[in-house]
Amino acid sequence: MNEKIACRTKLRLIQGGLHSKISFGPVRIIAAPENIPPFELNARAYEEDTWLVMSADPKGCEPEVHPIRLMTELMETKPEPVGSVIVKGGNPLRFLAIVHDVNRDPTWKEEWIQSALEGVFREVEQRKIRAIGLPLLGTLHGRLETRRFLALLGRVLKQKTFNHLKRLWLIVPAKTNSEIIEMLEAELNQS
Repeated sequence: MNEKIACRTKLRLIQGGLHSKISFGPVRIIAAPENIPPFELNARAYEEDTWLVMSADPKGCEPEVHPIRLMTELMETKPEPVGSVIVKGGNPLRFLAIVHDVNRDPTWKEEWIQSALEGVFREVEQRKIRAIGLPLLGTLHGRLETRRFLALLGRVLKQKTFNHLKRLWLIVPAKTNSEIIEMLEAELNQS
């Protein structure tokens, strides 16, 4: 019983708006669509596959190296492990969450998504990130249900201690922010 009360005290509703914000411990969680960033980011996560194709620029560009060298590099390229997170430079930093293997059907598994979420938050704390944007991994290019993603996210958040993260932007489809925050709040309140 005391554990339930302790868990509930970590979570509190921030009044006002459309109930698209909650706090969990020191972290303010805000659900908003892609085109309405609620704050400036230090990092942003992206749903990615083992070959890093999903985040590639679709426009393409002329290679800056000789074609033979480019072909050699391509032949030596190895896939990234599923469930891992690759950090790329930039401002904000790009966290590539490897949750898809296009050689499998389905291309994703819940354990890969949970592992990637753990990796994202591990990187956040190691790099002292204060604000990150996170899409609903597995729901963009996979068929993971939103409720299942939120259950995985809730499980990972409850296991973590945050010393640096202050703001988490859940990047959600338009007009779903209130519903998603309510579902996440329910997940976080479960023991």
